[in-house]
Amino acid sequence: MDQLQGKVVLVTGGGSGIGRAAALACAREGARVALADILVEGSEETVEMIRGLGAEAAFFKTDVSQTGQVEAMVRDVVGTFGRLDCAFNNAGIGGGASLTHKTDEEHWDRMMSINLKGVWLCMKYEIPQMLDQGSGAIVNTSSVAGVIAFKGTPAYVAAKHAVVGLTKAAALEYATSGIRVNAVCPGVIHTPLIDRNVAARPQLADYYKNLHPIGRLGEAEEVAEAAVWLMSDAASFVTGHALVVDGGLVAQ
Repeated sequence: MDQLQGKVVLVTGGGSGIGRAAALACAREGARVALADILVEGSEETVEMIRGLGAEAAFFKTDVSQTGQVEAMVRDVVGTFGRLDCAFNNAGIGGGASLTHKTDEEHWDRMMSINLKGVWLCMKYEIPQMLDQGSGAIVNTSSVAGVIAFKGTPAYVAAKHAVVGLTKAAALEYATSGIRVNAVCPGVIHTPLIDRNVAARPQLADYYKNLHPIGRLGEAEEVAEAAVWLMSDAASFVTGHALVVDGGLVAQ
């Protein structure tokens, strides 16, 4: 249990779901964890859970779509912990259902601002610190919708495809600088968001389950383990990769 021993890891979107699971997994693997999210209550709960494990954690309230806030986040993380070894750029939002010609501009802009620009901004300010240190590992959260398309969520699909492309471009740019950049592409994961969707539309329960050949939804902890591995030295020869964690969904 020491894949990230002594490392400082930043997790965005750590107030719930995959981000919380990843933050806890990083702590169990020996990391000091910096947590960023726009959600204060959930993030503070995550910090207390990490401290309950005997690990060190701190919360930095951040809207990843805002340049000044992201710049301040990275600066404050380094000021608090002294360095930044790994980053899991996970903060994002789900997509509403609409066809391409019925998608309104406000929805499109919000999706791109958080799910794509937010990832880029995080890397923009994380990478200089890692360059100064001479090493680093970044994992961005995309989706199976970053690898294949689904009808009715064009903005989400476009943003998540772009995250994969951005990940690959950055991986090539910094491959000789000691910085690895990868992505995780989750299938439908059991999170509070999915619980709310199923509560509103119970028929979604079977739909979500049947999407995956493995016959169930994924768990946030399963995505967290993939992210931890990609950030760890065990994945030292892996960069520019989009790792699907999807119960076989995209293999169909």
